[in-house]
Amino acid sequence: MRQFYYRKTDRRAILLLLSLIVAAFSLIHFFGGKLGAQTAGTLTTDSTEIGKGFITDGSQRTRRYGTSDKTTGKISEQTYGANNSTTNEVDNATEKTYYASEGTFYDTGQHRAELFYFDPNTADSTQLLRLGLQPWQVRNIYRYRNKGGIYRRPEDFARLYGLTAGQYRRMKPYIRISPDFLPAALLPEASYGRNDTTARQKKLGDGEQIVLNTADSTQLLQVPGIGRYFTRRILSYGKQLGGYVSVDQLDEIEDFPTESKKYFTISAPATHRFNLNRLSIAELRRHPYITFHQAQAIADYRRVHGSIRNLNELKTHRDFPPEAIERLLPYVEY
Repeated sequence: MRQFYYRKTDRRAILLLLSLIVAAFSLIHFFGGKLGAQTAGTLTTDSTEIGKGFITDGSQRTRRYGTSDKTTGKISEQTYGANNSTTNEVDNATEKTYYASEGTFYDTGQHRAELFYFDPNTADSTQLLRLGLQPWQVRNIYRYRNKGGIYRRPEDFARLYGLTAGQYRRMKPYIRISPDFLPAALLPEASYGRNDTTARQKKLGDGEQIVLNTADSTQLLQVPGIGRYFTRRILSYGKQLGGYVSVDQLDEIEDFPTESKKYFTISAPATHRFNLNRLSIAELRRHPYITFHQAQAIADYRRVHGSIRNLNELKTHRDFPPEAIERLLPYVEY
C-alpha cells in the first residue's frame, strides 16, 4: 500500500487554517452568549413593562408606565434626567387602563357614573358620558335630536337603546325636562291666539266633556291641547280599532297629551266587529290589536280545529295572554 505524506509547507497551511477556525468559534461562543443574555434581558423587560410610553425632551427622558393597578387605581411615572431620577405616583380615580402608541395614551376604561340634574334635550356629550352612558348611546341621542325627536317626559328617555332598568331608575329623579319642550298645543295662546287657525274654535272648560266614540273633527278641535294633527290621529285610530270602548285607548296614540283625556267620556260604545273565521291572515293583521304571529295562530287553529266559537279557545296559545284576549273581545264575532 502506497503511503501519502504532506510536505512541510502543506502542514503549515493546514495548521494555520485550523487555528483560524478555532479562533472564529471562540469569538462566536463568547460574543454570541453575551448578546443572547442581553436580548433575553430586553425581552423580559419589554414583556413586564407592557404599555410603556417614552417622551424625550432635551436632556431629560420621561418614561410612563401604562399598565394600571386595578386594586389601587394608580399608575407610575418615572423621570430620568442627567443627574437625578425621580418617581411620581399618579392617582387614577376612575380606574382607567392606558396603552402606549408612539407616546400617546388612550383611555379604554369604564368611567364611574355621576348623577346630576340634566335635560336629555339639551345635555351635551360630556354630560351624557359623565352619566355613565356609552359613546354609541350618546351618538344615538344626538341622531334622535337632529331628526326632530324630543323627550317630553322622563319616561321617554327609558326608550334609549341599551339603557338598563337599573341605570334608568338611578337617572330618573335627576331628569328635568324644560317647559320649552312641552307640546305647544298646551299653551294658552294655542287655544286663544288671534293668529292661530284653531283660535276660532271654542274650547271646552273645566268639567265639560265630549263623547269620544261619536265625536267628529269639529268637536275634537274644542278639546284643549287637541289641534288638527291629533284630531286626524284620533279619528284614524278609532277607525282602525272599530270604535273606542275606553278613554285610555287614547294613550296608544304616540305622544298623545294625557292632560286632554279628562275632556272625553265613553257612552254606549258600538264597535265594528270582524269575523275571526272569515278573514285571511293579511286582513286580520290590519287590526291594531292583532300581531302577525297572532293572525298566524288564528289561521292555524281554524285549519286544525275548524271554526272558532269563542275567543277563549285561544287562551292556551302563548301568543294570546289573558290581557290580549280581553281587549279583543269587543271587536270580534264568530
